[in-house]
Order: sequence, then C-alpha cells, then structure tokens
Amino acid sequence: MPNAVFESMLYRDHEQLVFCSDKASGLKAIIAIHDTTLGPALGGTRMWNYESEDEAIRDVLRLSRGMTHKAAVAGLNLGGGKAVIIGDPKRKNEALFRAFGRFVNSLNGRYITAEDVNTSVQDMEWVRMETDYVTGISRALGGSGDPSPMTAWGVYVGIKASTQWVYGTRDLSKFTVAIQGLGHTGHWLASYLHAEGVKMIVTDIDQERVRRAVEEFGATAVAPDEITRVDAEIFSPAALGGVIDDEFLENSRFKIIAGAANNQLKDEDTHGPLLREKGILYAPDFVINSGGLMNVANELEGYNQERAKQQIETIDGILTRIYQTTKEQDIPTYEAANRLARERIREVAHLKRFWLQNEGGARIGH
Repeated sequence: MPNAVFESMLYRDHEQLVFCSDKASGLKAIIAIHDTTLGPALGGTRMWNYESEDEAIRDVLRLSRGMTHKAAVAGLNLGGGKAVIIGDPKRKNEALFRAFGRFVNSLNGRYITAEDVNTSVQDMEWVRMETDYVTGISRALGGSGDPSPMTAWGVYVGIKASTQWVYGTRDLSKFTVAIQGLGHTGHWLASYLHAEGVKMIVTDIDQERVRRAVEEFGATAVAPDEITRVDAEIFSPAALGGVIDDEFLENSRFKIIAGAANNQLKDEDTHGPLLREKGILYAPDFVINSGGLMNVANELEGYNQERAKQQIETIDGILTRIYQTTKEQDIPTYEAANRLARERIREVAHLKRFWLQNEGGARIGH
C-alpha cells in the first residue's frame, strides 16, 4: 500500500499527502497538496461516502492536480490542493469540521481550504474556529459566502465563448442546453440561462431539484440515464466527473460540452482526442469552472464581489485563447489548457530560481 501511494503521488508530481484521523469526532480525511510553485495550495473539501480508502486517495490526488492547473490558467498566485472527508454527508457536525480545521492549521498555510461537494458555508465556519486558512465563509464574517453563484456565472460566460467559437454568436436563446445535475451550481446556471430565454433539458438524481427547475424555469425533465442522449446543442455536466466516456461518445449529438463538473473526461488521453475527432468542442473543466476559485481567492485580499465578477469574466478570453491554440496546433482542447497551465508554472519557477541564485550571489559578494 505505501509503495502504491508514493507511486501515485510521483505519477502526478504531488508534493504532499496528509492523512487525518480523529477518533473522538470520527474524522477520516485526506489532504493532497499537488504543487505550490505559484503560491499556497487552495482547494475545497468534499465529503463523500467512498467505497474504499483507495478510491478516496485516487479522487483527492486527481482533484488536487486539477486545482493546480485551474489556478495557473486563471492567473492566480495559488497552487493546487484538495481535501476529502470520508463519511456520510448527512452525519456532519461541528466536532468533525473543527477536528479537520486543526489538521488544516497544522500545515501552517501550505493548504487553504474551502467548501466543495457536500460541504457548506456553515461547515467552513466551523473549520474557521480552528484555523485562519479557510475561505468561503459567510459575507457577515467578511467572506464571499457560497461560491456556487460565481462558479455558475463563469460557466455561463464560458458557454457564450464556446457558442461564439462554434456558431459565431453569444446569443444563447438560439440554443438548447442539457444540464446534468441541479445542485447549487447547476441551479444557478439554469437561472442565468433562463433569464436569457434558453430552452433547457435537465436531470438530477434528486427529484425535488428537478421539480424546482421545471416549475421555476420551464425546463423539460428527463431521467438521469437519458440526459446524454437528448437533442441539444450544448451539454453542461454539473454533477460528478467521468461522464465523458465511450458510451457518451457513441450516443451523444452535442456540439459543445461546457459544464461545472470536475474531471469530466473518463480518460483524458482517450476521450479528449475522440471529442476533437467527432467535432465536439470541449471547454476544459478546470478552465470553465474556475469562477468559484477566483471568487474565494478574492477573500485573501479582502473580498470585493465586483472585482471577483470582473475577474471571472476573463474566462471568456482564456477559453478563446485555448480554442485558438487548439486550431493552430491541431491538439485537443484539454491538452491546450494543460500546456497553458504548465507554461505559466515553468515561467514562475524559473523566475524564482533566478532571484534565489542572484540573492545568494549578492549575499556572498557582500
């Protein structure tokens, strides 16, 4: 087991993996720090009933690497990290998150946490009782609150950039969007699309969420296993990852994939190129869903919603640059995005080495 963990870390160039256990609260958590070249690792904490510890490790390693690329492409001076709490989200309590907060605090700022799947602003405020290294707290306490509206706004901006590239228009009322997942982010996205007169087809495993979308937005509901085969130009996955697989590629008729979910491609090296071959434009997930990260990152400087929203608007230009690179270099969009992220990390790493060498030389000369 230890060898397998180290091999997994080396495979994706992770810096640190922290296992957290607290018997009194029942906490079992894992914190992954992928890369801190650009700055401290920032990434949310998700709570999930993983089938095994190995599954939790794979998830936190994959997600933290995505956060590194997300921060790099977004132009933030932050690295990538993520945390997972293993357990039933319905059994959350103050003791659990305060125990987790103590582990976050022990890292002395190398990792800054935030909310994620199955965690909330309230949970982060419990974490804040034990550490300052947390974002996504309520507006009343000087934070940004729930990042979902801003994540959804970034996806909305990204969908417009994508339709401009494919169809030459940002008028979304001309299109049908299929939304998979109507949690916080999915529902906010549906509200933005509805305001523009977009026709929507929606699904979720929670039927109450579906009913709400049908009533509020006039959306058409379908069963979860039907959403990837509906007749729509745009597919917007907003649930868990891995939805773009062989079956999806065989049955879908979409022209654009642009959604909030992380790790949408089941296998990057297989399904990324296949999307390009089929003429489907894929908005890389860690780019189009980076609005939430931009939003909580603003808390580190003193939160300003207007400044955060202006920063999120840059997702349009970032995606357009990626699409242009894809065209010029004949590579999949996910690879163009990864190259953009790696390029910025290399440049900053080189700059840091330069100044360290010169500072050392100056001290020796002095």
